[in-house]
Amino acid sequence: MGLLQGKNLVITGVLTDASLAFGVAALAQQEGANVMLTGAGRALSLTERTARKLPQPVPVYELDVTVAEHLVSAREHADAHFGGRVDGVLHAIGFAPEVCLGDDFMAATWADVSIAMNISAYSYKALADAFVPLMTSGGSFVGLDFDNTVAWPAYNWMGVAKSALESVNRYLAKELGPKGIRSNLVAAGPIKTIAAKSIPGFKKFEDVWHDRAPLGWDVTDSSAVAKACVALLSDWFPATTGSMIHVDGGYHATGA
Repeated sequence: MGLLQGKNLVITGVLTDASLAFGVAALAQQEGANVMLTGAGRALSLTERTARKLPQPVPVYELDVTVAEHLVSAREHADAHFGGRVDGVLHAIGFAPEVCLGDDFMAATWADVSIAMNISAYSYKALADAFVPLMTSGGSFVGLDFDNTVAWPAYNWMGVAKSALESVNRYLAKELGPKGIRSNLVAAGPIKTIAAKSIPGFKKFEDVWHDRAPLGWDVTDSSAVAKACVALLSDWFPATTGSMIHVDGGYHATGA
């Protein structure tokens, strides 16, 4: 029996088969989960194409986390597809306007930053609004993160949004714990994805990570991240919530 046998999971953020969320979806299916994917905007067709590469067919529904009607319709689709019960949700959503990243932290305006905060941090709470009503038997929220306890080159306002995400995670854990629902983040090391390509200076992370991580690090291998997410979505961490689990080869624990 698989680690997620019979679990019903909503997985966001699949764009290509290099997406971290794709690795989670594929492994979740191998471990017995029933999966549905969500996509948004012009990328929805990309999600639909990539979904065909999963081990088993899955439905794909539109969910733009900034559109209230989509949150309602996504819940309705999940309700119908899963027969009224959701056990876990993967938050793999993030976006910041180009001006929020790069060499000039001061260039972004609040209009720019508010977009990053809404899509990259508040959206975690928005997913809870959408799917907690279907998690009547408890469950697990897992968010993909990049640890922002320090300032990173070029990450700028996306880093600030990640700090907000980390705080939202703690408050969601506090709020949802009495319902038997856990909330945790997986802080992954750098992986070559479409999202990573949008970060100016991403090569700086690649160059240093493997050398400084005690366990080493492969920017093309997301399997360790998928395993951590699947474990957190399972029943094997029943007393863990509000946490940020590092899957980065140990880089976060080292000094300069």
